[in-house]
Amino acid sequence: MSNKLTSISIIRQKPVKDNKKIARTRRQRGYNWEDTLVKRFNSVDTWKAFRLGSPSIALPDVLAVNTQSSMIFSIEAKSGTSTSLPVPADQIERCQKWITTFDIYKERKVILAFKFLSKKRIGQGLYENRELREFYKIWDESKKITDCVCTYDGEIFAKIDGKRTNLHLEEQKMPFKNKHRTSA
Repeated sequence: MSNKLTSISIIRQKPVKDNKKIARTRRQRGYNWEDTLVKRFNSVDTWKAFRLGSPSIALPDVLAVNTQSSMIFSIEAKSGTSTSLPVPADQIERCQKWITTFDIYKERKVILAFKFLSKKRIGQGLYENRELREFYKIWDESKKITDCVCTYDGEIFAKIDGKRTNLHLEEQKMPFKNKHRTSA
């Protein structure tokens, strides 16, 4: 009987370990994408960017400023291997609060930065190759803040009560060079 219990506990522990590994991989992808954005901004003389910290505190992922042009971007960065990347409303809201706080800047924008990796997940541990794509969408302050989703084709949808509604957000031309596809 004790052998059966041991086998069951081993089976139960394995998914927990896999879930921890999956969560760590997701966090690492997110960190790498944020770090890449910071490095890209900092490679441009007039821009300075900072990664602000973990999601547990009410900070955007990246803050980028250009004091010469009086611009500030509060950036929420999403990266993944799926065909859509969601952004919860509270993350857009916290980015919005930051740019409203820094009213000294003439141009203030919330940017949703999406990176669809060159491998697409098709199953647990299974991937297929695809084109790497990046999109930089400007959150429209006139719109009600809601959960939203960006697709691999660069389309944005509001997600309200489980239903998708088209949400037109303009593409932000970034100040750094980008060799990846940024529009559909």
